[in-house]
Amino acid sequence: MLVTFRPMLAAAAVLATVASPSVSAPATPVHAPTTRPMLDHAAIARAHFGNDAPWYEHRIPFFESADPRIDAVYYYRWSIFRAHQRDLGVRGYITTEFADDVSWQREPYASLNDASGFHIAEGRWLNDRRFTDDYINFMYEGGNDRHFTDYMADSVWGRYLVDGDRAAATRHLAVMRHIYGLWDDHYDFAKGLYFIEPLLDATEYTVSSIDASGGEDGFRGGDAFRPTINSYMAANARAISRIAGLAGDTALAHSFAVRADGLRARLLADLWNPALDHFTDRYKAGNEHVKYWQPIRARELAGYLPWTFDLVPDDPRYAAAWAHLLDPASLAGEAGMRTVEKTYPYYMRQYRYLGTARECQWNGPVWPYQTTQVLTAIANLLDHYGNTGPVTRSAYMRLLRQYTALHYQGDRLDLEEDYDPATGKPIVGLDRSHHYFHSGYIDLILSGLVGIRPRADDVLEVNPLLPASGDPQALAWFRAEDIPYHGHKIAVTWDADGKHYGRGTGLSIEIDGREVIRRASLGRLTVPVTRMPNPPIARTINHAVQLVRGQFPMASASTNPDQEMLHDAIDGRLWFFPEHPNGWTSAASNDPQWFEVNFGKLVNADTAELAFFDDGHGISAPVSVTIEGWSTHHWSVLAEATPLANGITRLTWPKRAVSRLKVRMEPAQGKPLRLIEFRATSRPRAQ
Repeated sequence: MLVTFRPMLAAAAVLATVASPSVSAPATPVHAPTTRPMLDHAAIARAHFGNDAPWYEHRIPFFESADPRIDAVYYYRWSIFRAHQRDLGVRGYITTEFADDVSWQREPYASLNDASGFHIAEGRWLNDRRFTDDYINFMYEGGNDRHFTDYMADSVWGRYLVDGDRAAATRHLAVMRHIYGLWDDHYDFAKGLYFIEPLLDATEYTVSSIDASGGEDGFRGGDAFRPTINSYMAANARAISRIAGLAGDTALAHSFAVRADGLRARLLADLWNPALDHFTDRYKAGNEHVKYWQPIRARELAGYLPWTFDLVPDDPRYAAAWAHLLDPASLAGEAGMRTVEKTYPYYMRQYRYLGTARECQWNGPVWPYQTTQVLTAIANLLDHYGNTGPVTRSAYMRLLRQYTALHYQGDRLDLEEDYDPATGKPIVGLDRSHHYFHSGYIDLILSGLVGIRPRADDVLEVNPLLPASGDPQALAWFRAEDIPYHGHKIAVTWDADGKHYGRGTGLSIEIDGREVIRRASLGRLTVPVTRMPNPPIARTINHAVQLVRGQFPMASASTNPDQEMLHDAIDGRLWFFPEHPNGWTSAASNDPQWFEVNFGKLVNADTAELAFFDDGHGISAPVSVTIEGWSTHHWSVLAEATPLANGITRLTWPKRAVSRLKVRMEPAQGKPLRLIEFRATSRPRAQ
């Protein structure tokens, strides 16, 4: 999300100001003593994550509210984030989109770049900065193959707004500039706009591609000047300009500021469609069905993306577009936001199947991808636009709750690829779709509902986007704590009548455990905060990752020598979702089982981390485990433990050089056991 850059402010003593003159209740600077966290992190983590709670307890910000469904989805989304961290060994972690492999991912890493904006926006709120840092490094060190459009540079800037780490933000400036230039292959110099085939915009079967085929197809083709790619590229240019400014490169900063402004001007002039009061595509190529430069004939959800990146003037002419989002005859589905309006002739026509299962299309279904982008756009609109059209805070919360509901399949939490806008039921019935990381939610809660508006200067700004008490969509209370911001830990509390938390009425902010400001009603609060260094990033190296099948390290096992299962147990992926079986599963037996990793060389290891799955009936975790190491032509026992089910069993020993590690496991009552992941690491190195 792009946030308006503000001049740097002095950050001496912590003083507070009100930045919302429309709200009469004053803010009061507070000099309170340091307080303990109000939320029981260990208990909450245990309740949501079971035996895997230790991974979350000191990493995530904790949140609770008067709406338990929002709370449940907030923590579920952290489990999605956790599940999609793939360990690449010496290359660190990346974030994946699909848990299962798909044919269009980048091999051998299973990476895709289209959802990187969501991955970074979610990960920037994590107290452990390694995962997002590694991912950004990977993408700018050869991992971004431009398979799809993205807004990576803007996302890196968004991360800087939270962590304030100048060195991390500027590290890849040269590569950002280079990648931006590569997109000249999709730039029309005469029009001053970018064009893209909808499939390569990660949105197959849109209006431009369907109509370019005469309604017969739409998977390929339909190149168009789209609000999507032009918003991404304007945001990336603006981000590069700002990052160049941080690096002291004034010439580059000016050059990219000019690019951003020029592209924004062309987007507003040429992609605003006054006949539809909406931003829409124009065709890049003409054929017997469509004409060059002709606007598409229907409104799409993609038309709101210019607001996602703060590219639209605060003008009632543009604000008129928001009426379509709330109109049941247009983009407002009963269960979610339609990707194209209901009046489009090919609305919800199914073109593509995999067997009998319906495949992905963007001609009407609800996609969490664009739902996230539009909710971000609404947050921008409500936070700092005067002309919001019909959009209110009540509407924002209603749409956020509507999106929250999509995460539920009955009583089970499982986010899938896309949904029927009339029923809210998943459309793509494929195994790959479970727990899909192609959208955001955590960032919507922290920057929208809680209202933390990250800034480049030394100021913390909070403006919760809640309607006033008495509105059906209001929340009587919430608290978010242990949130990283510019090297500090912050907490935000809203308590409408002061009864829930017993610490006073209204909205308050704490910095490093000390309350610094409070106001009696909802509204904007700003407080200077001295920027502090972030803790160094500790990086353990996993020696046991097999990226390429058939290459070292290699796995073998006592039973079930299925090569794909053996690979799955050392592929750097770890989750406990029953919908996605993962890892090596032994045969059912009372005999001891073993799993061995051959590194093909000597490695210095002192730790093994074992993840065992237990479904409570058919598959059980072992009752005991022993780690042995092979060196100087014999096996030696290194460590023993009683394993955890659906959590991490960690065994340590004095560091030694080994070429193979073997875990011996005692089954429980003859049941098969499943080893989800085997990690072998050395002591962490701090950076």
